[in-house]
Amino acid sequence: MKATFTIHRKFTVGPVDDRLFGGFVEHIGRCVYDGIYEPGHPEADEDGFRRDVAALVRELNMPVTRYPGGNFVSGYDWHDTIGPKENRPVRAEYAWEALEPNQVGIDEFVRWCRKVNTAPMLAVNLGTGTAKSAQELVEYCNFPQGTRWSDLRRKNGAETPHGIRLWCLGNEMDGPWQIGHKSAEEYARIAHESGKMMKMADPSIELVVCGSSTRSMPTFATWDAAVLRETFEIADYLALHAYFGWKPEDEKRMAFFASPELLEKQICDLIAVCDFIAAEKKSTRRISLALDEWNIWYRGNPKAHPETRWQVARPVNEETYDMADVIVAGGLLMAMLDHADRLKIGCLAQTVNVIAPIMTRPGGGAWRQTIYYPFYYTSRYGRGTVLQSRIDSPSYALPECARPVNWVRCCAVLREKESEITLFAINRSTEECAELVFEMNGFTPEQVEEAVEIHHDNLGAINTETREEVAPAAIDPDCYELTPAELQTTLKPASWNMFRIKVKNPGGEK
Repeated sequence: MKATFTIHRKFTVGPVDDRLFGGFVEHIGRCVYDGIYEPGHPEADEDGFRRDVAALVRELNMPVTRYPGGNFVSGYDWHDTIGPKENRPVRAEYAWEALEPNQVGIDEFVRWCRKVNTAPMLAVNLGTGTAKSAQELVEYCNFPQGTRWSDLRRKNGAETPHGIRLWCLGNEMDGPWQIGHKSAEEYARIAHESGKMMKMADPSIELVVCGSSTRSMPTFATWDAAVLRETFEIADYLALHAYFGWKPEDEKRMAFFASPELLEKQICDLIAVCDFIAAEKKSTRRISLALDEWNIWYRGNPKAHPETRWQVARPVNEETYDMADVIVAGGLLMAMLDHADRLKIGCLAQTVNVIAPIMTRPGGGAWRQTIYYPFYYTSRYGRGTVLQSRIDSPSYALPECARPVNWVRCCAVLREKESEITLFAINRSTEECAELVFEMNGFTPEQVEEAVEIHHDNLGAINTETREEVAPAAIDPDCYELTPAELQTTLKPASWNMFRIKVKNPGGEK
């Protein structure tokens, strides 16, 4: 199988916002308790956070982390989470049928964020919460001093404001499963008033309004349009969520491997909605997108273990990722990069234990799941300017996709300061190698700086605490021969690949 991937220096998609590589910490399962926070663990620091977990999170270089939910936030009262821990109430947490001890709250989470070099992206409760409570939270976090809530923050140990800039106005409010579920009109009104009041407390903040929970919702697009019509002047981003999986009858996982194309369709549909509302309002303002929940999720079921209901750190949705998931996770990241001009924020849901790249054992070790690696490399080397591209590849047809799905998918990012182009590539064929020609017009490639491949003959291969089956393999860069305008390489079947290529004249100077 042969494929050709072509770029040109003069044609770009746009710069990548670093926040595209964000994470998500929700009070669900073992994400917080027995995940990032385990005071009795040998690796626990003075605040009870696990140092080994923090080190793995830092490696992923996540500029923002969404918190505290997710479905959890719609029944959450942030007032329960501040002040002396011994005075905080234990609550029944109805979204995930667990007990919430409130030992990790706003101030503790901000401290954890600083330990792992991320910035908080806070969600406010617009399910059972109010606009007043949302405004009070902004005042508590961001107001310098001299008011009830800012002075309480200082009394609780945070002299300087937390300075949280990114705020989500609720979560998945279109979903009947959501505590305090609302119609589009009901949600839009409270989101508008909450956002207005929050910006009174701090005019510098950015706001994300809830879009459709999934593309399969019967109100998809109409919900988004109704919400934007009401919140257009205060909203900076429209949220979308996307999870993907496969069914055993799809033996070769062809539909699963096409998940990046399905995500791309969802992104394009919602860009169209944003621009339609702008046109309707005769406005030049452009709303960007925040994919603040995305991942592979089809094995976990929060109702599978009823015996664990009403426990702290109830183990739910603990997916074990395999080699096949690497191909899809890598492709989803490419689809996100290919729309970097409008998709500005991404949050891998979630970061630890719950559908996560990092897993832990209480009292034991922490390890990298298979999907950790494509995220790590894309986060590290996918920041720069995404280049427009064309791919000529054999393809296959799926009823879910309007166009044929290419067996080979690629994405190229120009890292001008480093005089490098990063090429990401997947081969979705489980049977054939792909002979890939990477054509670079307007660039002169000098050498391959680094080449990495993730491949395993068994698509079901997994990583565990004691054995890592799926890991990146470094390929000797000297084995690649560059011509003045192209790189030729062979991609193994069902593989994820990355190449860092040194180029002359990356900025196009004369």
